[in-house]
Order: sequence, then C-alpha cells, then structure tokens
Amino acid sequence: MRNRKLRLLSLFLATVMMLGLLAGCNSSGGDDKKSSGGGSKDSIVIATMSETPSLSPYDHNATAGSYMNLLTYSTLFNTDVEMNPQPNLVESYENTSETEWVFKLKQGVKFHNGDEMKAEDVVASIEYGKTCAEVNLYNQCVETIEAVDEYTIKITTPGPSAVLLNHLCHYGNSILPKKLLDEGHDFASDPVGTGPYKLVEWKHGDSVEFEAFADYFDGEAPIKHMTWKIIPEGSSRTIALEAGEIDFIVEVEAMDYDRLAGNDEVAIYEYDATEHNWMMLNNEKPGLDNVNVRKAMDCAIDKESVIAVALNGMGTAIYSQAPNNMPGASEENVNSFDAEQAKKYMDESGVDPASIEMSIICSNDTKKRAAEVIQSNLTEIGINCEIESMDLATYLSTTAEGNYTASIGGYSSSDMVSYLVGVYHSKSIGASNKTRLNNPEIDALIDEAAATVDPEAREVILKEVTVQLNELCPQVSLYQDMYLRAYNANLEGVDINAGGSIRFQDISWKA
Repeated sequence: MRNRKLRLLSLFLATVMMLGLLAGCNSSGGDDKKSSGGGSKDSIVIATMSETPSLSPYDHNATAGSYMNLLTYSTLFNTDVEMNPQPNLVESYENTSETEWVFKLKQGVKFHNGDEMKAEDVVASIEYGKTCAEVNLYNQCVETIEAVDEYTIKITTPGPSAVLLNHLCHYGNSILPKKLLDEGHDFASDPVGTGPYKLVEWKHGDSVEFEAFADYFDGEAPIKHMTWKIIPEGSSRTIALEAGEIDFIVEVEAMDYDRLAGNDEVAIYEYDATEHNWMMLNNEKPGLDNVNVRKAMDCAIDKESVIAVALNGMGTAIYSQAPNNMPGASEENVNSFDAEQAKKYMDESGVDPASIEMSIICSNDTKKRAAEVIQSNLTEIGINCEIESMDLATYLSTTAEGNYTASIGGYSSSDMVSYLVGVYHSKSIGASNKTRLNNPEIDALIDEAAATVDPEAREVILKEVTVQLNELCPQVSLYQDMYLRAYNANLEGVDINAGGSIRFQDISWKA
C-alpha cells in the first residue's frame, strides 16, 4: 500500500461573477474561509453524497451511516490507521484459552442519557446485534457472551478465532444501553450511545446535526457543533467547498480532482482504499446463473475504460474476486479484457445473449458512469442492458432482497476473512452477499480460515478461496479506487485509515 499523502492544493476561482454568485449563497456571510461553513470555529459542516437510511448501527451497511454511527456510538475496539484493532471501551483483555476471552471494561463511561455503561449493556448489545441480518456476520464468532461482574465480560467462540477483535471494531457491535434496548427504543432516528457526538436534529433529505458530548470518555471534541449536509451532486459538493459553505467533503468527485489542484485553501487527503468495487450479478437470475455467461461479461468489460470514465483515472483495475492488498489475494484463474474470449465463453454457455434481461442499478453518478461503459461493452457480445438510478436506501434494500439482476457496488473490510464472509458466504445472503452465491465448499473454506489463528496457514486457505472464487466468477470485479477527502486547509487533526474511518472528534480548527 502506498503511503497516505496529504497534499495542500491551490485553485483559481473561475470568474468574478461566479465569486459573486457563490458569496451570495455562503451561509457564513463573509469571505474569510478560515471560518467554517457554520460561521464559527466551534462548528464544522461536512458534505456527503447519500443520506443514511438509519442512524441505528444494526440495520444498514451504508457508508454515510457508518460514519454517523462512529460519531454517536462506541465499540469495544476500533481500528488504527494501519487497520489493527485497538482497545476502545476496553481497559484490558486476555485470551485465556483457545475459545475464551475476558475483557475488562473502562469504568465511568457515560451514555448520552447520563447512565454509566456496564457489562450488562455490552452483553445486551452484542446479543441483539446477532439477531440483525445486516450486521450479524460480525458477531457470529461470538458463541456466548456473559457478564462476569459489572465491568467484566467473557466471550466464548465456537473454536479458535482469528477475527474476533477485528469484528468487535465493526459499528454493528456498537454498545447501546440495555434499558433502552429492552424498551424498544427507536435508535434508527434517535441514537443513544457513548460516542463523541449527540444527535441534535435530522432534517430528512437535507442535513443531520450533532453536538459534542461533554462527558465523552475520551475527552470532549474540540469542535462543538457538526452538521452533515446531504449533497448528491459531486460538482455541487466541490462548489460548496470552494464557496466556504461546507468545510469537508467525504466523497470527492474524481472528475473535480484536477479542478481542485492549485487551491492553497483546500487540503486533499489521498490514500489507497481497501474497498473492492464490482458489477454485482445476481447468480440466481436466468442467464446469470451460468458461469460461462458471467465469465463472458468479465472478459467483455474494459476495466481501464471504466476507471478513466468513472474515476478520472484514479483507480486500479481489479481482476480477482478479492482485494489485491490483503493476505490471500490471488490472480490465478482470473479473466482479462478480451473481446474474442468473451464471445467464446458466450458460445460455450449455450445461452442466447438476447434472452438475458438485465438492468444495472446505480445509487450515484460515479456508479452510473461506470455502468454506461459496461452497457456499451456488453452490446459487443449481444447483451443489452438498461441503467436504473435510485436513492441509496432503495438500492441497499433492493440488492439485499435479490430483486435485481446487476448493480455497481463495493465492499470494504479490515481483513480478508471478514470480506469473504460478508461478500460470498451463504449465511450473508439477504444482507451483504448480494450475488446470492451459495457454495458449500466456499463456505467451508472461509469457516476454516476464520478458525485458523496461524497467519501463514490462514493465508494458504484464503488463497485457495480466492482461486476458487475466480473460477466461479460470481461477479465482475472492476477496480479499487482511491479514497479522496477534501477539506478547508485550516482544519487539522485529519487522519483516516485505509478502511475509510475518520476520527472526526480529533479534528479542530487551527489557532
């Protein structure tokens, strides 16, 4: 992985007229871009392209939702910039046997309602998460969890576990008050956790407002007020940053990267992502249930063109079914862009390409641009497809339920086992396994890898999984892109790990 690079870049505004227009809609009411879009150094305005379908950590796998979950909730562990699990709500821990772990909790940790977090809250939260389809793959390695005393919990696993600590970092294992869980509290609209920020107001379709939690166990955040603006259009996010209406863009429009080059009032954080992006194929649909049809599509799609059009060239083509930068990655049995081979696979399938009814669903402009390239490529092997755009919530529910043929999507995880469980294991069908692949041999190998503690032995198993997945080709891998974050250069403390997590509570305005 390349080292993360922080670049301060400068931009010349286009025209005096544009300056006037932008200033007219600047909420800060002035031209001093050292102040935030909220007009105060106690405030920050963040732009994201999609509205989360929920503020509960249990019922979504949306990127925007995960960011907000990490603001309002805390997990037992979290990942550092190198993607290693580190104690968070845990004071100390011990792996007392192959299957038993004992965790001492920090004392004095407060929920937003003023109650102190105790062992019973941890037990109730993990147990509840196990019942939620969207996130339960991250706690299935927890066979039992019990409170030893007020500040100690014990977890047993079905066997040796190589992924427990990584899984305890996931927002789906956030700790919530047992009392509110028992009462059926609506965490989807009213999050109550131990995180650095509390919800103030959610204006659906427009913004979500938070305030710093004064009793946060790790110290009150320096920026007291935080507003997330929902701005679907990438160029609009760029203009808003230039105008001083916002201070931070979570998803930088790749097509605007060159435009931002040269602006000494904007900082860009650029780093390689672990997210693996693909054209997901519903393997249960007629035609797509044929491995040679899927391989034909894989060979027909020019991934470099997809990257050029969708990402402005800022990505790396992926041919394997698993991320290139994780242990166990392999390009054995992969397909490359080859129009003639694509036609051969199509002929070998015995399927009439004209009979394949296919629509590619997308939830943002980047995905739509990728789909347009793919649409053109597939016509070369006789497959005609439509492109359909939808909002993120609809997209997530549609793909999870299997009510689609193809979609442009992606998945990020801190480790290879979690990635494979989430994307390809049959127990994740109905949640993150959107190809609906159901292969007992693949399942068994993934389970074996999860129970193999020795890193070298685990990597051998993971490679075998990847090689077999490459042969099955359940979806068309496209690219690993770069995470780009753009923000006001007067902000400091910005640090982001390869999984995309940002500790917003550490960000402050320069003095």
